[in-house]
Amino acid sequence: MNSDTRKKHINIVLFGQGGAGKSSLVNLIAGEKVADTSIDLKRCTLKWEKYPVKFGGGSYNIFDTVGLEEPQLGIPQYLDAVENAYGLIQNLEKQGGIDLLMFCMRAGRLTATLQNNYRLFNEFLCEKKVPIVVVITYLENEAGEMDDWWKRNQDTFRHQEFHVNGHACITAIRGNCPERYAQSRTTIHKLVKEFTADGQKRAWEGGDNLFVSLIRKLRGLVSGKSRSKKDKIVPRLTKRCGLTPDVAKQLADRIQKDAAEGPS
Repeated sequence: MNSDTRKKHINIVLFGQGGAGKSSLVNLIAGEKVADTSIDLKRCTLKWEKYPVKFGGGSYNIFDTVGLEEPQLGIPQYLDAVENAYGLIQNLEKQGGIDLLMFCMRAGRLTATLQNNYRLFNEFLCEKKVPIVVVITYLENEAGEMDDWWKRNQDTFRHQEFHVNGHACITAIRGNCPERYAQSRTTIHKLVKEFTADGQKRAWEGGDNLFVSLIRKLRGLVSGKSRSKKDKIVPRLTKRCGLTPDVAKQLADRIQKDAAEGPS
């Protein structure tokens, strides 16, 4: 597809932990309330939400995904979220590709769940071919500059092989810190612009990456010819994506079942 006619907007996939303020981050970027941040809003769907926003002369589509945290979601909901994340990537492949992955996390410890979530999107779904940035939130009370948090913690990210192209330390809550809120908007706009600049990198439009190939293999097993093939795939899901053996098996079984039933 010709890069000049490919699209007029930039696709950003926002992911990360629940409770990190992803909806508030969307509103910060947009400069207005476009995403509901009500703490009383029940999660009625595990699908992603699309938010068209404009700033600095550019048009962006932000796709907010559900936080993948097994303790909070439970296994069935976790599997739904993984499937829907996969569906989002497939959908964006048809809409011009993915320009940027934005990982949102609350200032704190880099947990195993956060690392698994990072690997799912960066390695499995996008084959490490999409620029990825991390946004650390809830730093309105940080002593000194908000970016000091990153200076203290960047070695931990490196040690845990949590590699990103860029970062932003922000607050997405106006509250009693309007100056830091305004500073955060400038920071996040600059970060997005830097890693989605025209001509910097053509948007990733998919490919036969590991996760996709695994899904295809799983769906190809519906003939029931070889259980041993699925038994080989499940360990790969556990090792590369951080899924427990039980969750990996259930994901494999679910995909097989969906493929056997055919499209709805």
